Parts: sequence; C-alpha cells; structure tokens
Amino acid sequence: MIKVANKELLWYLKKMTGNDCTDLFKSAYENRYTWGLDFLGYQGSCSWTDGEREVKGSFCLGKDLKTTVSEIDDEKIHKAISSQLWEVAIHRVRRSFEQTHGQNTFTFGNTNEVGIEVLVGGKNKGDKYRVKNNVVTMVYRHIHGNLIIIFTKDVTQTGNGYLSKSYSSQYLDPISKKDLKGASFYEDNFVPLFKGGPWVLSSRSIHQESSEGSIINKQVFSFADLKSLVPN
Repeated sequence: MIKVANKELLWYLKKMTGNDCTDLFKSAYENRYTWGLDFLGYQGSCSWTDGEREVKGSFCLGKDLKTTVSEIDDEKIHKAISSQLWEVAIHRVRRSFEQTHGQNTFTFGNTNEVGIEVLVGGKNKGDKYRVKNNVVTMVYRHIHGNLIIIFTKDVTQTGNGYLSKSYSSQYLDPISKKDLKGASFYEDNFVPLFKGGPWVLSSRSIHQESSEGSIINKQVFSFADLKSLVPN
C-alpha cells in the first residue's frame, strides 16, 4: 500500500473507482507554485554547457514573459536558453482552477506507487493525472497532436506551493503509443530573487539515457546574478 497524505487517504478510503475526485485534483493544482500579479520580471547572466564547451551571455525576462538573450551568437544555443526560460515562466502564470479545468470532470482511477489516478472527462477527455502528497506526480496529456507523459519524482517546497525539481518527459504517438524521441530527464534548481520574492530558475540539467542506461546528450543551463527588474 502506498503512503499518502492524510487528506488524500480520507479521499481514497471514501472513494470507489469512477467516483468524483475534483476536490483532490483541485487541491494539488492549487498547491503548485505560481508568481503573483506583482511579478516584475528579472535579469541576470546565463550559461550553457554540454560538458565539452561552455557559452556565456546575459538575459532579461520581462513582466510579459518575453525573453531577450544577449552576447550569444550561436543561434541554436541562443534559442535553447530563451526556450528554457520561457518554458519555466509560462508555468508560473497564475490561472484559477476554473479557468484551466472548468470544462473537465475528474474521477478516481486506480492507485499505485506513483499516486492516485485522476481520470479526465469533458473537454480534455482521455487525459489523466496522478496525485500523491498533494503533488501532481504524473501528467498524461494530449497536446498539439502528441501525447506527453511527465513523471515528477522530487519537488522543491517554497512555503507557498511546490516546484517540480526532478522529473522526466516523454512524447508518444497518441494512436500507437510508440515513443517518438526518447525520454528526457530534468533536474531543476530554484532560488528566490530576494527574501519573500518570486522563486526563479537558477539551473536546469537535461539529459537522455541510452538503451544501456548511460547518460547521453546532457546539457546544463545556469542562471546567476539574478535581479528583479525595476518598475517603469
């Protein structure tokens, strides 16, 4: 039997497969860390390395989440750094549960070591999640014609919600369920910009694994000298 938080255990003991579990999923959704409406944006230095070479530059991410990367001429690396910053930022936007999931329904599925399964009906029918200790530990979603599966193994607790720290992401064909490009494994570190300020990405490591289990295609993105932007 898996260990779950007391609130989840009560929900689980009361439930039967197919019963409504909106409250359980909503609680985990609202436990995610997001930036407040007073987020001003921030700037700092950035670097990229694949273990053989290192490229350094600077960046600025505005209140509107638009990213500018400077001092990096390599177009591929320039785009990769900008993409990582934007990807993290877009998940910090605060949207209510009703805005995001108001047209969906949620029912209990099975339970395993990853967590309690949440089956989605309504607008996003066919999607599913798992929840454990008030954290969304699995995402199974159909996005832009692909099926993406994300497993979260570890999180950073900010005191105002959690941030995914160690997780994997894999794209599958939505029909055949065949792997499209192999799983990517992420390790993220976050820091507050200042005491009580917004938490932002300080480093991200991404790699894939060979069929023998060795680490391949590793990239590390680092962000330092982080400062909040001054309001206009």
